[in-house]
Amino acid sequence: MDVLVAGGTGFVGRPVCRVLADRGHRVTAASRSPDAVSLPDAVVRARADVTDSDLRGLVAGHDAVVNLVALPSHVQPRASHEAVHLGGTRHLLRASEAAGVDRFVQLSGLGVDDGVETAYFRAKRRAERAVRESGLDWTIYRPSVVFGDGCAFLPFLERLARFGVVSLPGGGRTRLQPMWVGDLAPMVASGVTDARHVGATYRLGGPERLTLAAVLAMVADDPLVLPVPMPVARLGAAVLDRVPGVPVGLDQYRATTLDNTVADNDVTAFDTTEASLWRLGDYLRDGATPAGAASETPNATEVDEP
Repeated sequence: MDVLVAGGTGFVGRPVCRVLADRGHRVTAASRSPDAVSLPDAVVRARADVTDSDLRGLVAGHDAVVNLVALPSHVQPRASHEAVHLGGTRHLLRASEAAGVDRFVQLSGLGVDDGVETAYFRAKRRAERAVRESGLDWTIYRPSVVFGDGCAFLPFLERLARFGVVSLPGGGRTRLQPMWVGDLAPMVASGVTDARHVGATYRLGGPERLTLAAVLAMVADDPLVLPVPMPVARLGAAVLDRVPGVPVGLDQYRATTLDNTVADNDVTAFDTTEASLWRLGDYLRDGATPAGAASETPNATEVDEP
């Protein structure tokens, strides 16, 4: 099968391309800077920007499209989420329908339908709707925060804790379910060919439900956490929201008001269990992949480029 992976040189894209190539598919990795990273020799590189309204030339000749293009939730300005997550998805869908693509796989995010109104979740939610309303066979993935070499999540926390003291809304009681990218990638690749996954939306998480404060302590060598009452945190976020370059604002505050976990983990749809997934603490301690897993290629790029 000929598979186009939009965002194929990014954090999630690299391991997905690797898995697809290992399974015998002909893979094209598309991004704005396709030559900047290491990929298997069998993977073809293509230069593309999903914000371009005409992607027919990019998509033509492919049987499936995997849309992994993403910006971290804290990226400013907010208009970029609309352009990349929603506009980029619509452009890929339009080109896929014109090219007669058989399968469309969309990477979304856990929390898009949980009532948290951020620019990131809003754009992701509307992109999901566009995928469902298309005439394509589709599969949607909603993982919790994803970690691994080149991720945006861990460096973001390190930036917050760089002075050894972190003020967290509610003391950082928000719960997360971090998932290793090496566990996520084979599940995404399975959506390309396995008919069982057509029309499914999967809510995925890792093997642990950890508070934000606990994750921060693991990542940043146990910084001092100063609990901030939620009303005060909202006021402070509103002020910071107007300061260019600051990685926190109202959207980040809103994201801390709701847990990012799953009650019923859909990893079981991929013949695996929560207990078999890699833990964040093991990743941080070992600094390597689990035995028998394909290694990740470190790269400074933290996003799956648009």
